[in-house]
Amino acid sequence: MRYDLLEKPDFTMVQVTFDAPGEQMVCESAAMVARDGGIEMKTSMQGGLLAAVKRKALGGESVFQNTFTASAAGQRLFFAPAPEGDVEVVSMDGRTPVFMNSGAYLGAAPGVTLDTAWGGTRGFFSGQGLFLLKCTGTGPLFFASYGGIHPVDVGPGGYICDTGHVVAFTGGLSYTVQKVGGLRGLFLSGEGLVCNFQGQGRLWMSTRNSSSLTNFLHPFRPVQKSNG
Repeated sequence: MRYDLLEKPDFTMVQVTFDAPGEQMVCESAAMVARDGGIEMKTSMQGGLLAAVKRKALGGESVFQNTFTASAAGQRLFFAPAPEGDVEVVSMDGRTPVFMNSGAYLGAAPGVTLDTAWGGTRGFFSGQGLFLLKCTGTGPLFFASYGGIHPVDVGPGGYICDTGHVVAFTGGLSYTVQKVGGLRGLFLSGEGLVCNFQGQGRLWMSTRNSSSLTNFLHPFRPVQKSNG
């Protein structure tokens, strides 16, 4: 199969072109935008009931996923994330896992397995949750974020990223959650908590943070006045 990322980086959509009958793509529920009429869609709980419920309860993903199967070469499938933003693709090599924040997963080839991994209590304090999504296997893996996605290759010396902007990272990296500049920085700098990544690997970060957008819009929301 071949794939293209269209309309990057603000309203990215994935176009998959199947090269042969029987090729498949697995997508998150409600991600499909359009498809050729000959493509078959089957909805199922990937990995069985227990695995699907685990991903829903711990990783924030939907219980059901849709598998699209081509019936002829040249058929096309289009899918996209719900929020305005970007999509990135990683060619999984069967050796290096990719960890993602909840809600980042969009779709993958059938050879990619989606599971959950314990992120430690540091995830609770960072606001990212106690569990991460762990992807292993082979084939293309697609993930998305609100805003654009910017890759960074982390090496000696590490790298620091705001917790709300971390989208995904490879298995060669580990991180600790830290305050920015002590208590003064935590409460006065507006930066809050950051992830300090160490090791060798790639980090994908988003150019926007949905929580920051919510905080920005909050003062402008209509407030109903009481007549009492």
